Amino acid sequence: QVQLVESGGGLVQAGGSLRLSCAASGRTFSSYAMGWFRQAPGKEREFVAAIRSGGSTYYADSVKGRFTISRDNAKKTVYLQMNSLKPEDTAVYYCGAMVGGSYYYTPSGYDYWGQGTQVTVSS
Repeated sequence: QVQLVESGGGLVQAGGSLRLSCAASGRTFSSYAMGWFRQAPGKEREFVAAIRSGGSTYYADSVKGRFTISRDNAKKTVYLQMNSLKPEDTAVYYCGAMVGGSYYYTPSGYDYWGQGTQVTVSS
């Protein structure tokens, strides 16, 4: 069983920055692929960024160049640094853990989820 706890969300003005953290339990965190997704009211959960166990990273086109995903295996934590935030980035942000190999860009590829953290960007 893997437990994920997100933190770092909040209210920020457009153009500002936030860093989200996702702390994981489990002895083999370093072997998991980790992803960040977001869900706005009335919309489906959408892919934001992912990082494989080997460190390869992937981003949605909408955040490329603004967001950076990273991981610290010693701390069992994955981060999402969000810069140049826009009102359309407003959503609940979720981190997911992929225990096996699967598609990183779809929620169904992930085995565990955190409870989410709210990010609100004001214009």
